[in-house]
Amino acid sequence: MNIRDDFVLKDIYEGYLVGGYVRDYLMGVNIGEIKDRDISVKCAEEFSKKLAVQLDATFITLDSENKIYRLVLKDKENYLDISELCGNSIEEDLMRRDFTINAIAYDLKENKFIDVTGGIEDVKNKHIRSIKEENFIDDPLRILRAYRFMATTGFGVNEELEHILIKHKDLLHLPAKERVHDEIMKLFGGKYTSETLLKMLDSGILEIIFPCVKDIKKIPSNTHHHLDLIHHVIETVKQIENQYKIADSEILEHLNKTDFGGYPRVNHLKLAGFLHDIGKPSTWTIEETGRHRFIGHDVEGEKIVKPLLKDLKFSNKQIEYISKIIRYHIYPSNVIVSPNLDNKIMMRYVRKMNDNVIDNIILAKADRLSAQGEAVTKEMTENNINGLNKLLKFYLEVKPTLKPLPKLLDGNEVMQILNLKQSPTLGNIMNELHEAQLNGEVNTKEEAINFIKNMDK
Repeated sequence: MNIRDDFVLKDIYEGYLVGGYVRDYLMGVNIGEIKDRDISVKCAEEFSKKLAVQLDATFITLDSENKIYRLVLKDKENYLDISELCGNSIEEDLMRRDFTINAIAYDLKENKFIDVTGGIEDVKNKHIRSIKEENFIDDPLRILRAYRFMATTGFGVNEELEHILIKHKDLLHLPAKERVHDEIMKLFGGKYTSETLLKMLDSGILEIIFPCVKDIKKIPSNTHHHLDLIHHVIETVKQIENQYKIADSEILEHLNKTDFGGYPRVNHLKLAGFLHDIGKPSTWTIEETGRHRFIGHDVEGEKIVKPLLKDLKFSNKQIEYISKIIRYHIYPSNVIVSPNLDNKIMMRYVRKMNDNVIDNIILAKADRLSAQGEAVTKEMTENNINGLNKLLKFYLEVKPTLKPLPKLLDGNEVMQILNLKQSPTLGNIMNELHEAQLNGEVNTKEEAINFIKNMDK
């Protein structure tokens, strides 16, 4: 297939296709798998708005100062980022870009490649090379982008580029948080994310993007964790990647869904894996026996991660997903050691985690495989993994028959029945009623009314 076979690009005859699309095409990626396209053009805003109408796409301003716009197509998977052509020509524009592999253009009018930096050769050699140091000062986001490309391509960098990244890393505070958010999500969607996080850790860039890393780095290894905490969470990401590689079609289909945030679930899951122990530094205690404890770190982690993600411009749905995965990352392992584990207990778990069962169990398995301290025996690990697989198998078997729990009473009805006003008490009652439904104790409206009336008796 050639570029003109792309259903989005087939009728666009103005501007230059640049960046990742061209690079990925030259790497041999099937164009049907490439969802994002970058176009450089004169009068970018006017061009973008006209093209939005032509493609029936949603127009979004990403960066008004630098004139960068996004068109999101109706399928919410395919999109175009359109930027103002820098300088008087495409050649001048390409020389202002970050890396040679991204400085290759395809003329949409003339249907030909334009390469002024040797980028095509660098793609062949799997090499990330800078064009000019000043380009990173002009747009410091390019420092993070370098690591994103390491994560997505597996390409290496030379000493010159590595020096530039470290020298100017403090400039990463300057770019718009919306742009940083996009780079983070792309980085966590790469095949080589865990390897890249280690490089970011070594360079000091990881704690600039995620300030929580400073505290996470303080937690040492212990009898249950053979790695210190920062290497444990990065190893957790690696174990999620390993599971993704061997997952069957049903699991892959779920993880590849773009249910929120414009990126697949697996990207969000890997980020949740990286942040799953964010609550440990503030809950860290050492017992007289020398055992390290982190009581309530799952609940604390849920609280801490929300403002962090909000600051990085994550959407409410993204924050809800990641914080829930963190809050319940221990839950499935607790379920499988229940003394009387049966279908009812497993169904309660399934109901509580809802659409996130697969994600939650994958993280639990990754967490277990990433914690192999001297106090963790091979038998303990095998029992845990086998139990989690059993729980996953149960979910996949019952999934086709699952229906949403009915809403038996709403808040207004509860206030009327109990003569209550809007208050935290009402919220507690609604939560307890929901828990009773999950347990199978309440199944009808009549039972729900009796339940709330007898709560204080």
